[in-house]
Amino acid sequence: MKITAAVTESKGAPFELQELTLGDLRPDEVRVRIAAAGICHTDLICRDQWLPVPLPAILGHEGAGVVEAVGASVTKVAPGDRVGLTFNSCGSCRTCQTGKPSYCHEFFEYNFLASRPLDRSSAVSRAGEPVNAHFFGQSSFATHSVASERNVVKLPDDIDTDVAAPFGCGIQTGAGAVLTSLAVPAGSSLVVFGTGTVGLSAVMAGVIAGCTTIIGVDVNATRLALALELGATHVIDAGERDALEDVRAITGGGADFCLETTGVPAVLCTAVDATTACGVTGVIGAPPFGTDVGLDVNTILSGGRVVRGIVEGDSVPDIFLPQLMTLHRQGRFPVEALMTFYDFDQIEQAAQDAGAGRTIKPVLRMS
Repeated sequence: MKITAAVTESKGAPFELQELTLGDLRPDEVRVRIAAAGICHTDLICRDQWLPVPLPAILGHEGAGVVEAVGASVTKVAPGDRVGLTFNSCGSCRTCQTGKPSYCHEFFEYNFLASRPLDRSSAVSRAGEPVNAHFFGQSSFATHSVASERNVVKLPDDIDTDVAAPFGCGIQTGAGAVLTSLAVPAGSSLVVFGTGTVGLSAVMAGVIAGCTTIIGVDVNATRLALALELGATHVIDAGERDALEDVRAITGGGADFCLETTGVPAVLCTAVDATTACGVTGVIGAPPFGTDVGLDVNTILSGGRVVRGIVEGDSVPDIFLPQLMTLHRQGRFPVEALMTFYDFDQIEQAAQDAGAGRTIKPVLRMS
């Protein structure tokens, strides 16, 4: 069948809408008519080759839409079901089997190689030649997507697909970091470095968790103002203030938990230094492959501090995404405040606005 998809031809190239051909489903696959897709920072850094995704490719990994067809072995969803799409995983390695699919032993192969993981084939072609697709098991910058049974999640009836779409990566990452990865207890202090989609989702999760001090750190005054609206008790403009000194002053010596969402090594060092004894820093922001960071060993050793990586908020999507959507329905997780909506043919403008910091979470509407 013919579909329209946004193709990124080469490093840093614009997103261009093209007519492509979508092939037949395999037994474990699901064809989804995409209604909406969020643009995530990961899409942009893969376009720019911070991470080695093969190009040309169809990116996009925060899709939502309606199931049109399913493979012969699929039982989880049926045609007509409304679904959100999320990251993919093998389902059979030790971490998948123990409920941590975001640390799948083959996470890179299932999400970043832009092909079917087992035989490196693609369901999408152009003039008879395969196009790199299946990014995060979906490549949702398209009118139609081929996903796997593992990475589709049925949506409740009371959430719009354009609001649900970004839950599949950025939103679940930030919220899950607080609620699942770090399991932040009530009464804790939390500092979020970077108030984009991930950071602001973490701020809202901090409110849900009962944190008594929530500090947002950024250099964008508009985003800091929104952080206050969403529940931060304090904000720090790191372009004007010494963030480390201010965090220590606000928390009385250091925070219980810090999250680093920017991918900037110097910010990670500040986050670690900003924790109190036995404090934990969660690392979410992704810099280019090969990036090193210099941490003072004695700062970690003598204070019993913990630094840990976080992928997708340790989410088990079939469990965690419905929980977040229930909180949204109750008015306790107002993620629409982050979103700006664009028509699909405005994808390049949406990407530019995101890269320039003019929007927090661009969401494409396909129809």
